[in-house]
Amino acid sequence: MPGGGRVVSEKLPSVRSVSLGLWIGAGSRYEQPEESGISHFIEHLLFKGSSRYGATEIAQIFDSFGGELNAATAREYTVVHARFLDQHLEEAFDVIADMVLKPAFADIDPEREVVVEEIAMYEDSPSELIVDNLTQTIFGSHPLGKSVLGTSAIISSVTPERISAYHQGHYTLPNMVIAAAGNVEQAQLVGLSGKHLRGGNGSQPLARSMEPPSAPVAQSGASFYVKETQQYHVCFGGLGMSRHAPERFALSILDTVLGGTASSRLFQEVREKRGLAYSVYSFSTLYSDTGLVGVYFGCRGDSVDEVSGIVAGQLRLLCEQPIGEDELIRAKENAKGRVVLGMETTHSRMSRLGKLTVTGTEILDIDEIIEKIDSVTAADVMALAERYYRPENLTAVAIGSESAVFEKALGALGGGRELLLRAG
Repeated sequence: MPGGGRVVSEKLPSVRSVSLGLWIGAGSRYEQPEESGISHFIEHLLFKGSSRYGATEIAQIFDSFGGELNAATAREYTVVHARFLDQHLEEAFDVIADMVLKPAFADIDPEREVVVEEIAMYEDSPSELIVDNLTQTIFGSHPLGKSVLGTSAIISSVTPERISAYHQGHYTLPNMVIAAAGNVEQAQLVGLSGKHLRGGNGSQPLARSMEPPSAPVAQSGASFYVKETQQYHVCFGGLGMSRHAPERFALSILDTVLGGTASSRLFQEVREKRGLAYSVYSFSTLYSDTGLVGVYFGCRGDSVDEVSGIVAGQLRLLCEQPIGEDELIRAKENAKGRVVLGMETTHSRMSRLGKLTVTGTEILDIDEIIEKIDSVTAADVMALAERYYRPENLTAVAIGSESAVFEKALGALGGGRELLLRAG
């Protein structure tokens, strides 16, 4: 668009709805240490009213559409998105654009309390918190190591002036993507973008640091967060690949085989055969220049050592032996099925377009993705396991009541590790 901004859409003439998203390249990795959590806080404040619409009015408008309005913040982007009948596109676009570009920043102090409560709720959910703990341990002081939610202390004290300055510097047209999917024409979307986003927020974008992440603080280190819990929550993980890496399709197959499905090795060995855990899985997160891979499980203290041994054994097996043809085929079919089934709603299609565009990632059509998945070999999967999942190279973190339980279990990974105790 003139002045910046990109417009991307996919027309689905068989539906009567539109999913619309305004994606902004503003997330926790772009925050200064003293403003940690401000991207997520601003996401909340966008709903408190804009230059022409009050908070209640915004809610009433989308309720009258029978539609849905929501938002999300990640480490590399923020998105405000909605789904509604196609006949309401122009009004919905107008409201969302005013929210995003011209927020009133009203009711800041009451909303602080809401976000502080959200942080407290998250800290009371160790099965979710543990992945943030792993991320922090691996990335250390790099911006990717920060929590998206920030800290209660910073959210409680950040000034309206800093909030406004961050918005002015990041919520700019060159830093924005308008994405839609459904019964919508690209020309119509471009026209609405020009009409409602012209001039942006009147400011110039700030220079943003995109330096590669520093090396992990302790690639084979270990951290234990003391917290009174019924279970021990454990993650083993390390640096992964960027979202641009051609091997990302093989990584999805590795995830599927290792711990991504009910027939995966970890699920079968830990839960189905031995009943040692309710939740056990592997995961991967891709960023613009790096990534994260990991395994999570939660179990009672007397099972931590045994489960750790099983996980380490399965990881070594993947590093040393190619997976069988039947397992490879099953994982490929699962990956292809997830891709196709995940494209069956306007929201998922809009989200795919917006996220890939705002992060500068190549957009492939479904047939191209399936071709990439089909080309993955057992050797590719084993090579990635060797690169990312050698047990002795993994960082280990846990949340629980007694550090000695975790310290004993670390022997399963091999290699000496100094256990760092942290406040829960």
